[in-house]
Amino acid sequence: MRFSANLGFFWTDRPLPDAIRAAGAAGFDAVEMHWPYDTPVDAVRAALDETGLPCLGLNTRRGDTNGLSAIPEKANAARAAVDEAVAYARAIGAGAVHVMAGITDAPGADAAFRATLAHACDSAQDLTILIEPLNTRDVPGYFLTATDQAVAVIEAVARPNLKLMFDCYHVQIMEGDLTRRAAALRDHIGHIQFAGVPERGCPDEGEVAYGRLLPALRDMGWTAPIGAEYKPGGDTDASLGWLADYRAL
Repeated sequence: MRFSANLGFFWTDRPLPDAIRAAGAAGFDAVEMHWPYDTPVDAVRAALDETGLPCLGLNTRRGDTNGLSAIPEKANAARAAVDEAVAYARAIGAGAVHVMAGITDAPGADAAFRATLAHACDSAQDLTILIEPLNTRDVPGYFLTATDQAVAVIEAVARPNLKLMFDCYHVQIMEGDLTRRAAALRDHIGHIQFAGVPERGCPDEGEVAYGRLLPALRDMGWTAPIGAEYKPGGDTDASLGWLADYRAL
């Protein structure tokens, strides 16, 4: 199995380029980011080139509402955030942009979200556009919370580069049945992330048996790195005891 280090949670005590280098030294196969925009693209690209690690993706800015794209009155800001993320992703060679929906229950939220996603897909045909259901315990009021809701959006937008971010942590909390759900959604999935449940700690702690789930994902034909997006609870390197065991699965 191959794994990506999510630098939104890992090695946050150092500049982003140094976090990329730390991921390479720890043995990860790729990295991904949350909001890298305060770091010059040249510095990020240099660290990626130095380590040979691909960047799988990054998020659009979340503003003050954990995303902008489903909030009707923020349509212009949502498009600007998409354009910024796409430009940054291209500059560092990242493969995907996660378009964050935001916290809203506005009547026009679904239409706003679909319009922003259509813009993202059409303006970034060389990149994968991802949407991710988030659990309501961690992010109350978030617009996108379930995989069937995400699939309905993907099918309505009808763009080949729009895919589902299947985060095992969020899906387990909201829906469970991860193995069968991932199999049913396989054709829609563009990236997979994981963490321990329910505390979002190390993946070898908690209720999900990743020692069985990860080989099942591989048997479904998943070959891309899986994103480790958990909270180390201290020193990142000290939390990586699972990595060698899971790589050998």
